[in-house]
Amino acid sequence: MNLVIDTNIFIAALIKNGLTRYFIVHSPFDLFIPEQEMIEIRKYAKLIMDKSKQTEENLTDLITDLLRYIRIIRNRDLLPFRERANRIIKKIDEKDVPFIAAALALDCGVWSDDKHFKKQESVKIFTTKEILRFYENDN
Repeated sequence: MNLVIDTNIFIAALIKNGLTRYFIVHSPFDLFIPEQEMIEIRKYAKLIMDKSKQTEENLTDLITDLLRYIRIIRNRDLLPFRERANRIIKKIDEKDVPFIAAALALDCGVWSDDKHFKKQESVKIFTTKEILRFYENDN
């Protein structure tokens, strides 16, 4: 099964070596993140380094390591799905259009703990707790 992860999930995995990072590395799912979100992650690099007590080099290495388990879906591959994604989520949170577009492109759900994602009903949203249940059932 494919699953799109939102930026906050990726950032949580960068900040703490906890369940989120573990799920990414050991996920039974094929994980994806929209290309433009990598720019967003870089924008928060200083905050991530401060919270995680990592150097820039360590953070870069960790991003590279995690991206072995997450595929980047290119912006151009999302273009045919952006208009529909806009209709679904733009009024709720315009920043989430890339995640909905990616989920539509891949015909899958989104892994996010942001409650506002569940205000729409077009794309299935999975919280970390729900991902844990999938993982436990898979093992």
